[in-house]
Amino acid sequence: MNDRPLAPILITAGPTYEAIDAVRFIGNRSSGRMGIAIAQAAVNAGYQTTLLLGPNCIQPITHDLLTIKHFRSTHDLQTFLEKHWPDQAGTLIMAAAVADFTLDSDEKNNPSKIKRSEEGITLHLKPTPDLIAECALRKQPNQRIIGFALEPGDQLIERATQKLIRKNIDAIIANPLQTMDDENVSAQLITKSNQSLTPGPTTKQNFANWLIEQLPTI
Repeated sequence: MNDRPLAPILITAGPTYEAIDAVRFIGNRSSGRMGIAIAQAAVNAGYQTTLLLGPNCIQPITHDLLTIKHFRSTHDLQTFLEKHWPDQAGTLIMAAAVADFTLDSDEKNNPSKIKRSEEGITLHLKPTPDLIAECALRKQPNQRIIGFALEPGDQLIERATQKLIRKNIDAIIANPLQTMDDENVSAQLITKSNQSLTPGPTTKQNFANWLIEQLPTI
């Protein structure tokens, strides 16, 4: 009997905040709803689940099978992923909205508040590490990684498929941009074998329940 469906699951959810100074940051509008819904579906299905949760997110329900660890920046999340993946989970679901850019280290280490001035300021940004690609390099043959692609609707499938191939992951959720602040979603699950599945338009919680049911087939 194959016990892979009950292997522990690692899930990321919510935004990252990249510090500008002691009080300001660069962030995004992710609420973490999708990742939290997936975590709740996973524990309800009997999976031991670790949820890495970003700042300013709604709080998930408590459950004996659920462990929550909070991150703030991309670096924080990278540190957690290095600790938990691949040794402590069989499946990684990367639902977090990780920042593509962060400040150069000399600027973001400013321990005080930058004073307002009429001249304004210039921020020098650099790319953040590609966390899901890093995790794919550490993945073992019996493990799987599911990513997310938040893209404009008219380019959704094309861009999501390109991302799946580029990151070398097992499946990707193609998610329209307009669903970021919504409780509902109209997303598709695209696998490495080029299979595309969807439950149709539904709530994020219903989609999460459906996704967990698909895990044994990915």
